[in-house]
Amino acid sequence: MNQPNGIITNMTGLTITNIHKSYGDTLALQGISFTVPVGKIVVLLGPSGCGKSTLLEIIAGLEEPEEGSCAWNGEPLADVPSHKRGFGLMFQDYALFPHKNVGDNIAFGLKMSGWDAEKSKQRVEEILDLVGLPTCAPRDVTTLSGGEQQRVALARSLAPQPRLLMLDEPLGSLDRTLRERLMGELREILSKMGQTALYVTHDQVEAFTMADQVVVMKDGTVAQIGTPQEIYKHPNSSFVARFLGLNNLLPGQARETPTGALVSTSLGEWAIPQRVSGEVTILLRPDSVNIGPGPSHHLKGTLTKRSFSGNTYRVTVNVQGTALRFDFPSSIPNLPDKGQTITLSFDPQSALQVLVR
Repeated sequence: MNQPNGIITNMTGLTITNIHKSYGDTLALQGISFTVPVGKIVVLLGPSGCGKSTLLEIIAGLEEPEEGSCAWNGEPLADVPSHKRGFGLMFQDYALFPHKNVGDNIAFGLKMSGWDAEKSKQRVEEILDLVGLPTCAPRDVTTLSGGEQQRVALARSLAPQPRLLMLDEPLGSLDRTLRERLMGELREILSKMGQTALYVTHDQVEAFTMADQVVVMKDGTVAQIGTPQEIYKHPNSSFVARFLGLNNLLPGQARETPTGALVSTSLGEWAIPQRVSGEVTILLRPDSVNIGPGPSHHLKGTLTKRSFSGNTYRVTVNVQGTALRFDFPSSIPNLPDKGQTITLSFDPQSALQVLVR
């Protein structure tokens, strides 16, 4: 909302409120609500089929919700056609024009938006420099590598200065090594520009690298919203924990005590600080245990799997018939070999969390 002096007083960004969408008997979205603040990167994270892309289409104006609303800076978007929303889209396949060179690909959206030729040329040069391709304007796009094509697609999306940039699995077609390098660069570019962005991915590492805030989706609903650190350290359900690869989940029975609760599981009875009672699910964090006996609780089992990934060892330990997975730094000196007995110690205050089943 603008006042007469031109000062913007309601820079709330994108607001999604109670969005519902179905296709026949299939519920694609059920009561989705969240915000994308101006200048922030919000990532929609979830498995395939959870409704991420459908939600993007509704925000872009390509689909209509059956219920709920989208607004930009408090102004409803329901009656604003897609091409007038000022939003940009970037997809996994880039959709570059093979018959146009790099500069013409980037300038296409500017031309359609009515930019004059000289201003458009300056913008193309500016945006190519930003994405690290300052001399590539005359190049044929078919001669570019996958990473270069991704940057050109990003440059084309950013050139018209969209109010909101939506990115749908933009790195999905690249190999892992290139993805890991480019996601950091992409984050840096968007942050440097102060670009408001909504980013869709099914990859946890990608989401955590890119996001100021993560919206975890499950079956067309919002499962959890928080910063990457909050969601990883405090998943609010078994679904979120498993999706993040935190699979050490144990059913238990809790009873309250003066200092918290005592939880009985198949692997032992542990005191936790939360005041809960009844049936619970306990998460034993894979990064919060030590090798060897300690002053607090411990478990003993057989190391059944061990893999090396440079910085860490990932091991699987069979404890009384339950497979538990843990991560240890590669510099650890006393890691047993496969098939050997291993003793693990942990502090329940930091290593155990109660989750919603």
